[in-house]
Amino acid sequence: MSNPSMTPAVTQPVVEPITPQLTRFDPPSPPRAAILMLHGGKARSTDPVTGRSLSWRRSLVMQQTIARKALDHGLSVWLLRYAVAGWNAEAPGGPTPPPDARNALAHLKSELGAIPVVLLGHSMGARTAVAVADDPQVTGVVALAPWFPPDEPVRALAGKHLVAAHGRRDRITSYAHTQAYVERASQVAASARMIDMGGRGHYLINGSYIWNDIALTHSCALLDAALESVSDS
Repeated sequence: MSNPSMTPAVTQPVVEPITPQLTRFDPPSPPRAAILMLHGGKARSTDPVTGRSLSWRRSLVMQQTIARKALDHGLSVWLLRYAVAGWNAEAPGGPTPPPDARNALAHLKSELGAIPVVLLGHSMGARTAVAVADDPQVTGVVALAPWFPPDEPVRALAGKHLVAAHGRRDRITSYAHTQAYVERASQVAASARMIDMGGRGHYLINGSYIWNDIALTHSCALLDAALESVSDS
């Protein structure tokens, strides 16, 4: 006979913590340097970034495409998948992607040593890159269709290199804002260059082979210069 005074136990669902993830390609020998890729996102969202995220998958395709030549060049290519999808400027601790990127840089250093790193970012990933470019290992940023608001700080680029590529048909982020950002960054950066991608849009689809070439060529050039500087010192 059941006891009416007894209540059934309530099992609380277990909520797994949302954690960033890294996808990595490493050469067979210890890498000379590394590219850390940072994908795009949204202005505001606390949704977790899953393997279905189109922003992450676009960067994954680029990573897989450039990895072979990068590995032949002695470079590791890592891709960060953020914990959540948004920039979230109003979050209590500030924007959410930069801490994920700083943790990824720390992990890269612990795994590969204090080697030069280029941050390769698309859209919000480029904004994240310039926010953490003051990390001592970072030699520069390659920004593809970047999201650079008019008031975006340039101070983290002091002494670093910036290459920004933007298409004039981009309807998601602004070519003009990127051009203005590069001009402001040139006042503090070791170098700052703007690449006009002509009629291409935001999502790296139209002329993907050109985006991939710019990503790899300029990342390699910045890393080669950093390695040469180290060997000369």
